[in-house]
Amino acid sequence: MKKAFELKKELETAKKLSIYAGNEILKFYKKNFTIELKTDLSPLTEADKASNNIIVQSLKKEFPDYSILSEEEHDNKERLNNDWCWIIDPLDGTKEFLKQNDEFTVNIALSYKHKSILGVIYIPVTGELFYALKGQGAFYFNNNKTIRIKVSDKTSNLILIKSRTHHSSKLDKLINLNKLKIGLMISAGSSIKGCLIAKGEADIYYRFNPTMEWDTAAMQCIVEESGGIFLQLDDTEMSYNRVNTLNEKGFYILNKIENKLKI
Repeated sequence: MKKAFELKKELETAKKLSIYAGNEILKFYKKNFTIELKTDLSPLTEADKASNNIIVQSLKKEFPDYSILSEEEHDNKERLNNDWCWIIDPLDGTKEFLKQNDEFTVNIALSYKHKSILGVIYIPVTGELFYALKGQGAFYFNNNKTIRIKVSDKTSNLILIKSRTHHSSKLDKLINLNKLKIGLMISAGSSIKGCLIAKGEADIYYRFNPTMEWDTAAMQCIVEESGGIFLQLDDTEMSYNRVNTLNEKGFYILNKIENKLKI
C-alpha cells in the first residue's frame, strides 16, 4: 500500500470532485426534474446522474489504474481483480433530496485490499466537508476553516441517532432494551449520521436495514479515523470491493466500544 503522503493526490481529487458534484446537484434541487425508478424501485434523478458523471469520468482520467464501483454505474466485475477501488455514492439520500430536507450528501471512498482507507463526504446545502485518510485522522471543513474531529468521550446519557427515512422494528426493540443508557434520540438522513458521531455530536447508531457498499465506505473511514467504532452487527469488520455489494449483516457505529448496546 502507498504511504499516506503518497495518497495526497487521491484525497485532494476526491475533495474537489465532491464539491464540484455537490454544486451540480444543487442546480436541480427544488426544481422540476425527471425521476426514474430503478429495478429495486428506488428513485433515480437527473441530479444523481449528473453527479455520477462528474465524479466517475474525472476519476477514470486521473487514476486509470484504479477500478470504480458506483451506485449509478454498471458494475464491472473486473474490479475484483484490482486491489484499488473507488467506491462512490454520487447522491446519498436521494429520498431526502426529493423531500427537500437538505440532508443528502456526496460520498467518495477509496478501498485498498477490501478496506476503506480514504473517505470524503460533502453536504451540498451547507457546504460542510468531512474527510479522512487511513492513519491521518478525520477532518471537518466549513467556512474556510478546517478542524480535526474526534468522537465524544461519553459513556452515559448517550445520543442515539436514527435514520430519517428507514424505520426498523428491531431498532425499536434495541431502544427499549437500552433506554437507561440513552439520553436523547435525534434523526438525520444519509451519511450525515456517521459524520455527526465522528464530530462528537452523537454517540451511537445502529442500522438493521440493508445498505450497500457505497452507503458506508466513506463514512466508515471518517468514523474510524475520528476514533470511533464501525462494525457489522455480528462484530466482524466490513469489507469492500466484494462480489456481493449488499451489506447484509447490518452495522453499528459507536463513539466507544463500551457503549455497545444489547440487541
